[in-house]
Amino acid sequence: MRLGPGGTWYDHEAGPVVRPYAMTRGRTRPVQDLDVVALILSVQDAVPVGAGFEPEHTDILQAARRPISIAELAAHLDLPLGVVRVLIDDLVGAGCVVVRPAPTTAELQNRRLLEAVIDGLRAI
Repeated sequence: MRLGPGGTWYDHEAGPVVRPYAMTRGRTRPVQDLDVVALILSVQDAVPVGAGFEPEHTDILQAARRPISIAELAAHLDLPLGVVRVLIDDLVGAGCVVVRPAPTTAELQNRRLLEAVIDGLRAI
């Protein structure tokens, strides 16, 4: 066994010891609809407090210190997109992150932004 990304323990042959459904407590969908290209940003000094918060919640908060898309975050944390959406929904409910809607086509004129979105999607 070794310590993987985000402090998750991995068994070399079996994969992560903590299965994704355990991280989300069996939930498969977030309460609110979260677009995969929506940007999230952690609230300054946000700390998830209370029962039900996993180490992955803290990993999301650290990665979202700068705006990052949900798809990019899933790739960065090496977690399934559905799991990340459920965990982000928890953090939104706790007031730890804000979600900015996906940019419109008119806003995607910035070439660097478009390239960053494409790179994030390719990394999935």
